[in-house]
Amino acid sequence: MKKSTPVRLFFERNGFAVCTRMADVLGMKVKSVRLFFIYASFTTLIGGFLLYLILAFWIKLKDMIYTKRSSVFDL
Repeated sequence: MKKSTPVRLFFERNGFAVCTRMADVLGMKVKSVRLFFIYASFTTLIGGFLLYLILAFWIKLKDMIYTKRSSVFDL
């Protein structure tokens, strides 16, 4: 038996009970609660990546528009 097996079993026993307990409290199906967490995880991950891309594009666009112009006296 590997050293990580007891740890994995502990988290499987106690971790899956979270969705079950929440579903019991809210009066919903366990499957719906688990699907909500899965969809929320993907939405958060994809939303953060899209926000990063939008901000990077915005900064690049700002740098293209507001370039520092050389002074007449630098010639």
